[in-house]
Amino acid sequence: MQQLLFISISSITFFIAFRQFRNIYNNIFLGKDVDISGNVSERWQNVVFVAFGQKKMFKNWIPAIFHLFIYVAFIFTQIELLEIIIDGVFGVHRFFAHFMGSLYTLIISCIEILSFLALVATIVFLYRRNLLKVPRLVKTELNGWPKLDANIILIAEIFLVIGIFTMNCSDTLLQKIDPTHYHHTGYLAISSWLGPVIFRGFEPESLMFLERFGWWLHLSVVFGFIIYLPYSKHLHIFLAFPNVYFSKLSSRGKMENMPVIMNEVKSMLGIEAVPDTNSNPVNNEESEFGTKDIFDLSWKNILDAYSCTECGRCTSVCPANITGKKLSPRKIMMDIRDRTNEVGNRIASGDLKYAKTKDNSDIKILDKKNYDDGKSLFDYITREELHACTTCNACVEACPILIDPLEPILKMRRYEILTESAGPAEWLPMFTAMENGGCVWQIYDEREKWRNEI
Repeated sequence: MQQLLFISISSITFFIAFRQFRNIYNNIFLGKDVDISGNVSERWQNVVFVAFGQKKMFKNWIPAIFHLFIYVAFIFTQIELLEIIIDGVFGVHRFFAHFMGSLYTLIISCIEILSFLALVATIVFLYRRNLLKVPRLVKTELNGWPKLDANIILIAEIFLVIGIFTMNCSDTLLQKIDPTHYHHTGYLAISSWLGPVIFRGFEPESLMFLERFGWWLHLSVVFGFIIYLPYSKHLHIFLAFPNVYFSKLSSRGKMENMPVIMNEVKSMLGIEAVPDTNSNPVNNEESEFGTKDIFDLSWKNILDAYSCTECGRCTSVCPANITGKKLSPRKIMMDIRDRTNEVGNRIASGDLKYAKTKDNSDIKILDKKNYDDGKSLFDYITREELHACTTCNACVEACPILIDPLEPILKMRRYEILTESAGPAEWLPMFTAMENGGCVWQIYDEREKWRNEI
């Protein structure tokens, strides 16, 4: 009966999770296609040191140490989770213990020590968020769901550890009572002494109940986490690795080129323009430059948004935010993710009221090519935020998983300036001077007059 229950719950869990992760995948590719190539070995080196090794986390070493406890515990606990799944499917108990011997004892002991350290780290993080109120963790963009989301995961981590120790502590006592069914695991680092302290004097039936309770509690938290993950900032557990792999290898300050604009400038300077073979001919009177909505971002920009851990390291070093301006790079990424979720859900619904040409009976399927709900990223991200950015790249440098909040900011600025011919009043004289004199300063002499004189 327990096997059937386990297989049924597992099947439902993975089916729901598959659908949710497929939606995330589809949402990411609502963005423009972009060719990301380059040095493969350098990309894998970034994955090893930045994603796996958490290299950039240790610029702030105190939270990095505690995060490392949870991270390493998460990796090692998958061994015990794999055993639980095998036990659940085949109706056995401690499958690996039968043939691994003392190595099994060593592995489970390491998992217990790491789980205890993870428990300590979890309590510390709850304290930092809710009592100590570390400034980067109490910004206004975290009010409501983001704050609750962080606390839910931390509380779930506590239940996960409780499940592990309840299962192991009761099991160590049952090994002495019924060694036939409860295989000897050796002396475990924590459970072998903690079990007799907590459960001394318990009846065998009570110990059996506690062992199954701990087993199912651990499994239930894991399955709940799998289903919950697509709605949480902790999606970075999976997406951080591809995000780091596909991150820029070029200089962080290098902007994406726009061939149409480049060729226009070249023609103004008397330089022969190079035709852009990768794009279709553009009508400059009708073309749009930059980013208005998520469809104008690259899929990598959207992957950045879904990978965001909401740690706030980017915002904590942003000079605009530090001086009291509205800009928060973290909020930019959160807004992009929220807008993508909104669009993705509506496209998935297939409701043709969101189609650009609602009266056209030829439209059968709603997709990104014909989607229009009358909103854009500018409904999420204000122009005040965009104008406050100094393009210093501090946020890009600070991100522990190589997210680039600056790129979508610049793309939205380009749309505002090049497509809408708008922008802050103080910027317009600079643009006019650049167009007329090739210089940001309003100097009416020829730019190269000094060179001719020399």
